[in-house]
Amino acid sequence: MEAIDLITDNIPVIKTSDTGENALNLMELYRVSHLPVVNTDVLLGVVSDEDIYSLSKPEEPIGNHNLSVGKVFVNANTHIYEIISVFSQFDLTILPVLNNEEQYIGAITLRDLVRMFADLLATGGPGGIVVLEFRDMKFSMAEIARVIEDENAKILSSYLHHCQVNNIFKLTLKINREDLSSILKAFERYNYNIKTWYMNEGKLDSLIQDRYDSLMRYLDT
Repeated sequence: MEAIDLITDNIPVIKTSDTGENALNLMELYRVSHLPVVNTDVLLGVVSDEDIYSLSKPEEPIGNHNLSVGKVFVNANTHIYEIISVFSQFDLTILPVLNNEEQYIGAITLRDLVRMFADLLATGGPGGIVVLEFRDMKFSMAEIARVIEDENAKILSSYLHHCQVNNIFKLTLKINREDLSSILKAFERYNYNIKTWYMNEGKLDSLIQDRYDSLMRYLDT
């Protein structure tokens, strides 16, 4: 999935002639903390609510002041993983997207990015989750997939997290089976360290939905 697929149609842009007060009103209306500053189709930068709060005269045009974020953007063909990295690096709620001619073509919101990433990880579909723990990177995804497929199941998505404090790797697997009993036994036979698992469909769906709803409520504040 690329940036062009994530662009939202309802995020407005502001011009350098717009006032800080106007920008702040739009941010409140669209529940974001940033807006792209665009003249015609040229991206000049990103203004944040903190920029406006720091203005001594918020009724003055945005163009009279420096922007703390600057000209941050991604290209239309930027992959979703890199997009997530940019959002995190600059602590953004929106991210401008430019085409190959460096013309502004739209923006991605953090809220939409979270929703699309959840779809990408297949978190909402039926199935179970297994978390395996490793002390190093000496494991084979091919072998793990074979263990699961030998039990007539498939991996829907996977995610690897490295905890640098204790140098432990946690591999989260979403599997297209609600009953993971035989898969858990297979992992035990192959001496895999099973950290945790979720295999009750109702509880799993409730857990995912609760965490997703909590994140959405956080993004709305």
